[in-house]
Amino acid sequence: MILVSACLAGINCKYSGGNNYNEKVFNLVKEGKAIPICPEQLGGLQTPRNPAEIKIVDGKKYVIDEKNNNVTENFEKGAKEVLEFAKKLNIKKEEVIAIGDNVNDKKMVENAGLGIAMGGSTPNLTSVADFITKTSDEEGVAYALNKFLNWILQKYYKPITKILNLNYTYINNWF
Repeated sequence: MILVSACLAGINCKYSGGNNYNEKVFNLVKEGKAIPICPEQLGGLQTPRNPAEIKIVDGKKYVIDEKNNNVTENFEKGAKEVLEFAKKLNIKKEEVIAIGDNVNDKKMVENAGLGIAMGGSTPNLTSVADFITKTSDEEGVAYALNKFLNWILQKYYKPITKILNLNYTYINNWF
């Protein structure tokens, strides 16, 4: 089973109350191959909510929203809840691909088997990502899914027959 960010599946749980609909992600959910999940809501944040970013205060990193509220614990809790949910589904860390685009995704991306940052993401996120994909305007999620998802599905869910367009050296270095 694959866990995907609920906003990518078209669920209105993005901080603004909207979503980041991606047809490929939506189809994975529709076909029963993926479960949508919102780390921010699991961390106790409401939708809509104030945008937030990582700020360094006295050498320590905090997630601070635009109203200057410290929401670090919420973001950390949400990331931990996603990983706990994955464990309950017997999803191995190596099978987790996390794709994020902002500070709120940092813990999830850095704790996944393969953490992917969208092109144009904040430096705090790209610094912990294993791979940086294209931007949203360049269909970065679709690009990353095409690059890695087929490999994961074939490795864990079907006998490997033929894997196209993957750099084996790169993949083998991660797993």
